[in-house]
Amino acid sequence: MHIKDRTFIISGGASGLGLATVRDLHSHGGYVAILDLNAENGAKVVSELGPRVMFFEVDVTSTPTIEAAVAGTAVWIKETNAALGGIIPAAGVGMPGKLIDRHNEPIPIERLDFVININLRGTLDLIRLALPLLSTNTPTKPDGERGVIVMVSSSAAFDGQPGQVAYAASKGAVRSLTLPLARDLAPLGIRAMTIAPSYFESNMTAQMSDKVRASLERVLEFPKRPGKGDDFALMVRQIIENVMMNGETIRLDGATRMPSKL
Repeated sequence: MHIKDRTFIISGGASGLGLATVRDLHSHGGYVAILDLNAENGAKVVSELGPRVMFFEVDVTSTPTIEAAVAGTAVWIKETNAALGGIIPAAGVGMPGKLIDRHNEPIPIERLDFVININLRGTLDLIRLALPLLSTNTPTKPDGERGVIVMVSSSAAFDGQPGQVAYAASKGAVRSLTLPLARDLAPLGIRAMTIAPSYFESNMTAQMSDKVRASLERVLEFPKRPGKGDDFALMVRQIIENVMMNGETIRLDGATRMPSKL
């Protein structure tokens, strides 16, 4: 699929890996609808990139705010005539915590809900609400493609660390749903792919302690650095442009495997 003159919906697009993807798709001629809770950051991105970017203040755990953003994107698409090309649910949180603490107290269920509702429910909710904008596209030649979905899992879906039960559960679910989603949407000419980044520079990893960061840096293979937003955005672009990428989760980790102990 060509990026130029197509619209892409990106949740979590006002910062981190989502913002890197916004910048990359915009630089290749795409239109981007940013869905994010941080209105201040969103306004800055729109001011910087100009009229091919639209911001919608969205809480991905709130269906009405997603519905409003999708409806607004539909109106924008009619104005620009830039059909929706892809959905990229990139909003995510970590919030580590073991199920039982050192005082033998179970973790509050609200903490589990917070992680799972953003990382999993928010992903599925955005996809289901935006899909009608993809499924009604005119199929492109020669394969009859209508669009692509690029989801975000994590290396935690494969080798989660202590304290990552909720996070690994949410990201593992995204990994697991990739193939059935691709199969569901294949008759419509819509692809579904997932990227599973390892240790990347992001707002989430910026909150890590020095001890955790040092433990991760010790197990890096090659390159000997955390991933950068540009690395992630390039992978998104390659998925969009390569029609044979479908139904799979790609580890983007430089051969890194997370250690069992910090």
